Amino acid sequence: MIEISHVSKQFSGYKAVDDVSVNIQENQVFGLIGTNGAGKSTLLRMMSGVYQPDAGSITIDGDEVYRNVKAKSRLFFIADEPYFFENGTPAEMVRYYQSVYPEFRTEKFYSQMKNFGLDADRKIKTFSKGMKKQLAVLLGIYSGTKYVFCDETFDGLDPVMRQGVKSIFASEMDERGMTPVIASHNLRELEDICDHVGLIHKGGVLLSKDIEELKCNIQKIQCVFANPDDCDKAVSKLKVLKQETRGSLYTLTVRGTREEALAAFDGISMTFVETLGLSLEEIFISETEVVGYDIKKLILG
Repeated sequence: MIEISHVSKQFSGYKAVDDVSVNIQENQVFGLIGTNGAGKSTLLRMMSGVYQPDAGSITIDGDEVYRNVKAKSRLFFIADEPYFFENGTPAEMVRYYQSVYPEFRTEKFYSQMKNFGLDADRKIKTFSKGMKKQLAVLLGIYSGTKYVFCDETFDGLDPVMRQGVKSIFASEMDERGMTPVIASHNLRELEDICDHVGLIHKGGVLLSKDIEELKCNIQKIQCVFANPDDCDKAVSKLKVLKQETRGSLYTLTVRGTREEALAAFDGISMTFVETLGLSLEEIFISETEVVGYDIKKLILG
C-alpha cells in the first residue's frame, strides 16, 4: 500500500503539489488525472523518491521512500520522457536493470519485444518516439517490481499498442499482483483500465474515488412526464446534480443508486422514463461542478 499524507512541494516559490493526501491500495490500477502542470509528474517523482517532499510523508508498504533503497526496490518509474543510455540498445538496458532489479523477468521481456516488433540489438536512438515509449513500458512492467509508476504511458502509442499494453498490465496484475499508478490528462484513455481515479488540479486532489462506487452512485435519467407539473414532485425526492430540458424531455443527473432514482417516480404518471450509464468523463464533470470547478476547462480543454 502507498500512503501519501499531506505532501507539498514547491519550486522557486511555485507550489507544484499542495497538501495532497491519498492512499493507493495494492493490486489495483490507480489513475491520476489532471491537466499539464497540475502536479501529476511532481507527485510521481516524489512517490519514486526522486524528489524529497517539502512537507508530509510518502510510504510504500510502511517504508519512507526518499533515500530508501529498500522502498525503491519495490517500484519502477516510467517517465514521460524515458532515459536510455547514450548509444545503448534494449539488450544493454536489460542487463543494467537486471543488476538493479533481481526479479527482472527477462524471458517475458524478450518475448514481448518480438510481439511488439522491436529489435533488442538496435540502437535506441534510432527508435521512433512510440517505439521508445513501448520499450520503456516493457522495461517497467517486466522489472518485476510490485509497483509501476507511469507518467503519460499511453501518449505516443497507437491504438493497437495501447490495447496491447493494457492487456499486459492485466496479465501481470493477475499473475503477480502488480500495482500500476498511471498519470494522464485523458479520462477516456483510463476509463476501461482503472479501478480508482484521483483528480489533481493546481497541485491538490479534488476527488479520489473508486470507479465502481462513482458509477453506482450517480445516474442519468431521461424522462417525459404525462403531466409536466409532476416534474417538481419527482425532483423534490431526488438529489439532483444537473437538470436539462429539451421540449418535454427532461434529463436529470442525480446522486444515488438506480433503484433509489427510479423510486422517485413511483405514483407519478410517466410517458417515458429510463436510466442511462454515464461515462467517467460525465461523472467527473458532475462531481466537480458540485464543488465549484468546471472540469471541462480543467481536463477537457
